[in-house]
Amino acid sequence: MITAGLKLDPWQEEVLKTEGNLCLRSGRQVGKSTIIGIKAAKYSLENSNKLIMVISKTEKQAQLLFSKILNSLHFLGKKEIKKGKDRPTKHKITLKNGSVIYCLPAGETGYGLMGYTVDLLIADEAAFIPPEVYHSIIPALAITKGNIWLLSTPFVKEGYYYDCFSDPTFTTFHQSSEDCPRRDEEFLAHKKATLTRAQYAQMYLGLFVDELKQFFSDDLISQCCTGKRRPFIPNQEYYLGVDIARMGEDESTFEIIDRTNREKLKHVESIITTHTLTTETTSKILELHSKYHFKQIYVDSGGMGVGVFDQLLTTPATSRKVISINDEARPLTKDEKKRKRLIKEDIYNNLKMLMERGEIILLDDDEVKASLKSVQYEYIKDKFIISGQYTHIAEGLIRAAYCAKDKHLNIWCA
Repeated sequence: MITAGLKLDPWQEEVLKTEGNLCLRSGRQVGKSTIIGIKAAKYSLENSNKLIMVISKTEKQAQLLFSKILNSLHFLGKKEIKKGKDRPTKHKITLKNGSVIYCLPAGETGYGLMGYTVDLLIADEAAFIPPEVYHSIIPALAITKGNIWLLSTPFVKEGYYYDCFSDPTFTTFHQSSEDCPRRDEEFLAHKKATLTRAQYAQMYLGLFVDELKQFFSDDLISQCCTGKRRPFIPNQEYYLGVDIARMGEDESTFEIIDRTNREKLKHVESIITTHTLTTETTSKILELHSKYHFKQIYVDSGGMGVGVFDQLLTTPATSRKVISINDEARPLTKDEKKRKRLIKEDIYNNLKMLMERGEIILLDDDEVKASLKSVQYEYIKDKFIISGQYTHIAEGLIRAAYCAKDKHLNIWCA
């Protein structure tokens, strides 16, 4: 079948024909958001005076699916989209038949979603949305007897999304990345070789796995993420943690911590850049350093980060500020006679310890919370493995928060 200019896979055709509640579970990049975008566009065009709500844990994630719905509407019924003062915005699409599509972040509680009467609820990355959100929004479907469409890569074996796979009122679909006709065999072979069995099963086979557990609990995240962004204050002790986009990924993150109060670290800024060159990432670090005058700049110099690290080492303003924090043995003395194994477990446990002791305040930001929630761990032959699908902010944070251990490090940098 060809619709919205695309040739659909057989399973996508089945999704398009399915009525009522549905729940999609898949590996990455199989086309689940594409088919839901088409299905939502068709629903809104064929049903008058309906309210369709698209939600996800964060606004950015919700807008990815929202944009696919708008693109499908342009192909299937462009003339039905209202213009002028009612033209589409990043949060709302209004059609001439009276149907309206909203795009909203779910947040932690779903409080901002209350008050709507919803005919169709679409939740993207549904496995990562807290249970409290569903408790808030499901009653909005009671009067209309509306439907729920859930789509996600799997997460832990609990919660509303997981429960829906044993709920007879839902039609469920499972699609592996290996079964996608557009799959990149070389890419999947590389992932299978570099990820653990559990990681690959979750991310690319679309399976719930027992071994993977959530590293930062929801309660701990809520307890610590209470801070607000604040304007720059001179003469404070600032530290920068940077996670640099790897090959095939498109986001770098810059996390800034104020350590002026040694007993209470404060996360004061989180910045995300997309589709940037390594030279642009370096420029962003230098720009931030000229403002904040960082005591230290902690970067991940693995993969694409090595170019950024090398540029910072050869720049006078940062040559003695930048420190590489990777899962590797590093020289602690200039003659390299003494070395220390600094592993990811140490860096993550340091942040977790600070959070549990109440010694760090993190930003009350949906993107920050979503990143922390996505961090998972497993044990393989007593080896501790950390992974996740949206960890770039967490990776920046664990590096910035390592400033709390700075007095114990004697890392030498040229």
